Amino acid sequence: MTQPVLLGASRSVIDGSAEWPMHGLRHPAEGQTSGWYVWSGELSDADDFFQPWHLEHFLERWRELAHLLDLPPGSRFLFAPGHEDIWEDHTLLDV
Repeated sequence: MTQPVLLGASRSVIDGSAEWPMHGLRHPAEGQTSGWYVWSGELSDADDFFQPWHLEHFLERWRELAHLLDLPPGSRFLFAPGHEDIWEDHTLLDV
């Protein structure tokens, strides 16, 4: 079985213009997706807010977040330099 290789990222995360703090949440993995959604700023419900992005490219740009991607489904994080919050959100498992 292949490892999931995609996450959902806001355009600011992809293009490198994201500002701290960075937010992340993880649903269960499905197919090639890891279940991760990562953004900065205000979360939007726009259909195109999250874009698929390869984990490899995410980790190249945002190395300081790599350890957070090991969190299990049902996890959330809020990260900024010098600040890290991690918590469980079991509602993320019901998708």
